[in-house]
Amino acid sequence: MNLVVVGQGYVGLPLAVAASKSGYFVYGFDIDKSKIQDLKNGVTNSPEVNQAELIELQISGRLQFVDTIPKITKPAIYVIAVPTPLDINRNPDLSMLKSACELISTVVVDQSLIINESTSYIGTLNELIVPMIENSSGFKNLDFAVAPERIDPGNQNWSMKTTPRVLAGNSKSATARALEFYSLFCDQVHVVSNPRVAEAAKLMENTFRQVNIALVNEFAQIANTLDFSAIEAIRAASTKPYGYMPFYPGVGVGGHCIPVDPTYLEFSAEKSGMKTNLVSVANKINFSTPRNIASMIRTMLGGDISMKSIQLAGISYKPNIADTRESPAQELYNQLSLMGAKVLWHDPIVNEWNGVLSQPLQTNLDLGIIVTPHDQINFAPWVSSNVKVIDISSTQKDYGWPKFL
Repeated sequence: MNLVVVGQGYVGLPLAVAASKSGYFVYGFDIDKSKIQDLKNGVTNSPEVNQAELIELQISGRLQFVDTIPKITKPAIYVIAVPTPLDINRNPDLSMLKSACELISTVVVDQSLIINESTSYIGTLNELIVPMIENSSGFKNLDFAVAPERIDPGNQNWSMKTTPRVLAGNSKSATARALEFYSLFCDQVHVVSNPRVAEAAKLMENTFRQVNIALVNEFAQIANTLDFSAIEAIRAASTKPYGYMPFYPGVGVGGHCIPVDPTYLEFSAEKSGMKTNLVSVANKINFSTPRNIASMIRTMLGGDISMKSIQLAGISYKPNIADTRESPAQELYNQLSLMGAKVLWHDPIVNEWNGVLSQPLQTNLDLGIIVTPHDQINFAPWVSSNVKVIDISSTQKDYGWPKFL
């Protein structure tokens, strides 16, 4: 059977590869012509796939990358895997999701299956996707399902295959077809009663993390005020063998899920007239954390950092991943700059950010800050030159300097 994966980013590309390996003939579609050309050449920055398998699958004929959505004459499966970010006012931006629906409606044929993997508010499938595609295409015998993505880029322990998949269709037929599809390349598929439950589960997963990260980031502020180590206290709490799960403070939250999904949960609640107090506070705490840390750094350096030379090590949101979306390191950079510091950054994985190239680790600094410690970062220059360094990363590895938070 034919499969069209709409969107070839961190979610869509691994899905296209996994499905083609499972026997589907897959069209990997994206409107970004340069991205499609790179993929045709086997070039990608996705840690989930490699050049060899991209080339091999294309040569075999099982995978084809296209920048025009294909028109298939027989029923097919369409998976929506496009970004659903927040706009400049931090409200849900569904423009790419709506565009995907519009494109699918121009080529879909009756009895096809449309699956949404893009994260969105609770009710998106039946309130937005179904009516858009049905009304535009004129077909009423389409099946629809939702199976929210669970991609953690670079995770060596959990892959698309080993991470359980949650799904639900808007009919028994849709659920059965979606279950058959995902069972080919997912070891475990958990079917829930209806699409709203599946959509809510995705938002709950990352709101749970947002709230707990906010808790430890606020705890770190308390620790700073009362002069004790938050990390040591958290490690002590972790000795309790039940009823506790450790989270560790850092510069904030980043990426395509944790900073975004709780806002979609808030949006879902507000649509029904409910106020989400806890989620709202958690969002505010984490988004204010870079500013709070910048203030702590200014205090540590004597209260004035005008013209102080500071370098950040790691600008992406997560170690060993080049993704800078929503990276709190960027806000820390901005806050320190606003305070008058001369801020440099080093990131061998990102390499270029806002038109500026990464600089090697400098030794003539007032302060070095470990923000996102990629394995490729060699801290030897800072060690050998006795640079003053603080570690504000949420990782538990010891880089030779005490944790600042």
